[in-house]
Amino acid sequence: MGDLKLAFIASDAPEAQDAARALAKRYGSVDAQEADIIVALGGDGLMLQTLHSVLDDGKAIYGMNRGSVGFLMNEYGEEDLRGRLQSAAVTKIHPLRMSATDIEGKQHNALAFNEVSLLRQTHQAAKIRISVDRKVRLEELICDGILIATPAGSTAYNLSAQGPILPISSPLLALTPISAFRPRRWRGAILPREAEIRLTILETAKRPVSAVADHNEFRNVTDVQVHEDSTISVNMLFDEGHSLEERVVREQFLY
Repeated sequence: MGDLKLAFIASDAPEAQDAARALAKRYGSVDAQEADIIVALGGDGLMLQTLHSVLDDGKAIYGMNRGSVGFLMNEYGEEDLRGRLQSAAVTKIHPLRMSATDIEGKQHNALAFNEVSLLRQTHQAAKIRISVDRKVRLEELICDGILIATPAGSTAYNLSAQGPILPISSPLLALTPISAFRPRRWRGAILPREAEIRLTILETAKRPVSAVADHNEFRNVTDVQVHEDSTISVNMLFDEGHSLEERVVREQFLY
């Protein structure tokens, strides 16, 4: 394990930059392209950016919290980093693939490890038709928006919108409305990970909607299709006894 080459990536936060310098001095550092493991220092936003950056090379990522939330990060500590990496649990995650068409007919494609969300752009509520596997399930949802979350993302925006927490290893996706007005009692759905979800925007001129895949936003969309891309996976490393699976279970008992 001592021969592993490490790369340290930090957010712009001063505490993250300081940590990167201290760890690089202590353990040595190489460019991300040459590293066996990437150590990400920051919050969940940096982790998402790092996940997207390693899609093509299969490198494992170990995050340490030097940000605000850090649900996807391990606790920060400078001692025995290589030992922590050696005993770390591996969690394999798959992204959502989003294909969105805008009012000009242009198609936009993006991946999301946390969620794909549709959000109203103006004071007017959005009107959205929901189809699953080519069958219309809800003719019209009037809302501020809707999101599709992965198990890894189910404790992020999805949880804030009162969506369900999904065990990280579960073959499921969460479909969660954001401030639903009609039907008022609809709280969303839990779908199999193989589901093909289509969201059709109604009255697009009067009620414009944007689509967001993690940090990539596309405005004035008319049609959004989402499915899990099981051909893509990224390995995340978590300290022994503090796996992402354990965190998801623990989150359900917080109040």
